[in-house]
Amino acid sequence: MIRAIWFLGLLAAISYAAARLADNPGEVSLNWLGYRIETTAGILLTGLLVISLVLATIFRIWSYFRGIPRRVVRARGEWRRRRGYKALTLGMVAVAAGDAGEARRQARKAEKFLAEPPLTRLLSAQAAQLAGDDEAAGKFFEAMAEEPETKYLGIHGLLNQKLHEGDTEGAMELAEQASDMKPKTEAVSSTLFDLQIKNGDWDGAEDTVRKSVRAKYLDRETGQRRRGILKYQRSIEVESEGHIGEALQLAQRANALAPSFVPAAMRKAKLLADAGKRRKAVSVIEEAWVRNPHPGLARLMDDIGHANNPSDRLHALEKLAGYNKDSVESHLAVAEAALGAELWDEARQHLEAVADDDAPARVCRLMAELEDAENGNSELARDWLKRAALAAPDPAWVCGNCGNVLAEWQPVCDRCDKFDSFNWQSPPRVMRLEPNEIDAAGQSDLDLDNPAVG
Repeated sequence: MIRAIWFLGLLAAISYAAARLADNPGEVSLNWLGYRIETTAGILLTGLLVISLVLATIFRIWSYFRGIPRRVVRARGEWRRRRGYKALTLGMVAVAAGDAGEARRQARKAEKFLAEPPLTRLLSAQAAQLAGDDEAAGKFFEAMAEEPETKYLGIHGLLNQKLHEGDTEGAMELAEQASDMKPKTEAVSSTLFDLQIKNGDWDGAEDTVRKSVRAKYLDRETGQRRRGILKYQRSIEVESEGHIGEALQLAQRANALAPSFVPAAMRKAKLLADAGKRRKAVSVIEEAWVRNPHPGLARLMDDIGHANNPSDRLHALEKLAGYNKDSVESHLAVAEAALGAELWDEARQHLEAVADDDAPARVCRLMAELEDAENGNSELARDWLKRAALAAPDPAWVCGNCGNVLAEWQPVCDRCDKFDSFNWQSPPRVMRLEPNEIDAAGQSDLDLDNPAVG
């Protein structure tokens, strides 16, 4: 709308000027080089306009021909750029498809057409890795690490190479650099944490956990438990160096951060008892028993209780069991102590409370011991032992990731390298094959080895 108004206004001004010139033609006289020219003002203006248009046209034609070399260079550069980016794209596709030869061919073509090394080095490095040339890939990653735009990618590539080579110390240094550059990248922090755990850098791992919680890709509860476990490991390390006081402080902090983590509670109680603080040690065991009754706690209570006779031992364990009366572990702890004190009725009372059809193996074994000790009934004792053989196995530390079973807790599974993956539970029971099933399995293996058989 505004343009239309301007156009109409300009047209009106030109029409007005033309009308004025027509009504008042005037006279113009020009003497130049012996020539005399006489004309009207309108014709003079028209001539000047024509001359201006001719000169402008000549200038445009001259500018066009003058710019031909520059346009040719620009067109060639654009053609090379298009070819280079096409080669870069095809190379990435080849890497994804696992075609090492095609990836290298396209990488060389991209390097030829693109004068931008940061773009082509990543493709060249990946192509070299795909072809198994780790040395060449490492050189590309090192070159990338020297450029500000690709420094992170170069460090990440070198990190993966170190991990592949098994160089955990070198990988940890690179992971720290990558984490400093990208502190909010979950994958980098997770890799750094795993490497710190493998290298026993408990303090560094705890710092990484704190950063992960602040970045909000690790929840606060999990972060506290991990910190508690790391404090626990640090306590063991410090104690081995002879710093008992510091080891106790670390164990106390570990127990505060992860109250349900039984090994930390046991360690705190043991160190307190060793320091002569028996009452505090007993209090720690009782608090842990309320949250998570564990046979290790009962054994520790027995060790630090200094019971002079079986009756004193039974009394101490009855008091402990009172903090979690309905727990299977409470019944078993008291029943075992009652058997030691030869209080058969009390032992039977606690065992029968948990001796249902799905009674665990420990209950069955204790029932067999009770029947043999109290009544001398070896036949009934054998029946209970048979049930124990078929019952759920005794609880142990079982890796929730790979099923590895350990008697003692450890921070990292030595089979799958998973951190904090062990839970106290009954491991899966291996069912025994019946004789006819064993024969069938053996025949199947024979058939597979010798297809002609049968």
